[in-house]
Amino acid sequence: MIAAGGTRRGVFVAEVTVLLVAVVVDAVLASGGDRPDGVLGPLLTAVVPHAGEATAVLAVLRRRFPHRIELLGGVAVALSLLGTAAAGLVERVSAQPPVTEVLAVLLLAGAGCRRLRPHRAVVLAVAACATVVLAPIVRYGPDFPAAVLPVAAALAWGAAVALGLILRDADARHRRELGRIRAEDRLQLARDLHDLVTHHVTGILVRTRAAQALAENPAAPHQNPIDVYDEIEQAAAEALTATRGLVGVLRSDEPMPSPSLVLGDVVRTAVGAQASVRVADDLDGLLLPAQVSVALHRVLLEALTNARRHARAADVRVTARCDGDELVVEVDNDGVPAGDPEEGGHGIIGMAERMTALGGTVTAGPHGEAGWRVTARLPREFDAVPRGI
Repeated sequence: MIAAGGTRRGVFVAEVTVLLVAVVVDAVLASGGDRPDGVLGPLLTAVVPHAGEATAVLAVLRRRFPHRIELLGGVAVALSLLGTAAAGLVERVSAQPPVTEVLAVLLLAGAGCRRLRPHRAVVLAVAACATVVLAPIVRYGPDFPAAVLPVAAALAWGAAVALGLILRDADARHRRELGRIRAEDRLQLARDLHDLVTHHVTGILVRTRAAQALAENPAAPHQNPIDVYDEIEQAAAEALTATRGLVGVLRSDEPMPSPSLVLGDVVRTAVGAQASVRVADDLDGLLLPAQVSVALHRVLLEALTNARRHARAADVRVTARCDGDELVVEVDNDGVPAGDPEEGGHGIIGMAERMTALGGTVTAGPHGEAGWRVTARLPREFDAVPRGI
């Protein structure tokens, strides 16, 4: 598999390399031009030849400031139009090659078509089209072979816009898939809530009927009612605590597990105060794709629910570590389930299916003398998730 971070770095390096080559090409083509005369001469000499470099910097900055694409694109368009206007209106201003400006404006236009709202994306795309087509026409004239440049620029603009729209559609499909996953998780949590409430209420009912039977039997030894009340109170408190946790997740409109996709935060959010957590230092800040974080969160919830509901575990430990090229998350407890953990609709099979879909595995079984362990294994490198252009 290919790491998402490595893929993004590779695209970023390739993009910067292409822009640097374009800057060098522009510099070579522009060498030997005349210096403009007049009052505006020094200003034009200082600004126009460096418009390409400035737009290149703006194109690179869109990755660092994805929410400022509209501003960055507008500034890049303005700088390019300034150079075009200077070449067309001011005498003796040498035509500055627009290669870097065209590439930078196209990158920003494509990013805008992907990320901006439709009407703003249309405005930026139209402005970019006018910029990249006018630049070669005004600077070099309509004579052949310069007349080929506007056609090439228009075709490149169409390709950039098409790529941006394709990625926009991919993002939309990705969000819909995450929504579907969240809906499935909430449905499963609702089933867990039903099982959990049934389990605890049944326990309370059994205790109450047992106390009534003992009280009605003259031959039974005397029992202090306070002990019975304490047991019922403890069972009810456990039921309320567990129910509140699940209902809180069901009510939340936020993406599951949480806005953070950092491994350490995902584990701690899922576990809460139900168990002790130990995450290896080199994994605490590991970024996870959204699908992986959701699946890992669900596996942890299922394992902790089973430990609490079936094993009656008093000590639960969650560990995240590396084993070669695999990410390993283990949930250990000191109680072995009384029966088959799959009876009653419990979700070890569901956990295994989630991990298998991501290229991993889940195993569950006795561990040590009197313990139970659920182990989730995932490849350390994840499939790339569509990200910014």
